[in-house]
Amino acid sequence: MRVVLLGPPGAGKGTQAQIIAGKLGVPAISTGDIFRANVSGRTELGQQAKTYMDAGDLVPDEITVAMVRDRLAEPDAEVGFLLDGFPRTIAQAEQLRESLAELGTGLDRVLELVVEEEELVRRLSGRRMLVDGKMVQREDDKPETVRHRLEVHREQTAPLSDFYEAEGLLVTIGAVGSVEEVTARAMAALGRA
Repeated sequence: MRVVLLGPPGAGKGTQAQIIAGKLGVPAISTGDIFRANVSGRTELGQQAKTYMDAGDLVPDEITVAMVRDRLAEPDAEVGFLLDGFPRTIAQAEQLRESLAELGTGLDRVLELVVEEEELVRRLSGRRMLVDGKMVQREDDKPETVRHRLEVHREQTAPLSDFYEAEGLLVTIGAVGSVEEVTARAMAALGRA
């Protein structure tokens, strides 16, 4: 099973990616993990990405897509994978489709975790971290910042959802409830794939 997991910040993608991938017996692959592996492994792509990251710039699509393509060509991904955090744009989705075609495969399903904005703001602005023995709120988890992050996500992802819907791959899943309830909905949707 080859799956892409979409959803806004705070929807539980990271948690669900690990659980669903485990149930499917495929690797959960996040772009963050791919970047870290390439940078720490000092690959050519990792060195290119590091130049942009060190400057505080976004890594260009061609480098990101090349790293993802390399990761999807690894033996553990032959039986399938769950992509978390990629693609983020239509251009990346089109490049992913081309890369998978070169590998002789394609996506089976795109799962989108859906949560009302107010619930996302509540979840994200309620997060705390321990700093110098005190629980503090991260700057990017303040309600006004969360709303901005959600707006940016909406601008980028709404077209992506439409793209995958047009391809007949998109299934939306309500991501409110217990972790187990959301997982059950996701697995039921994949069972229909």
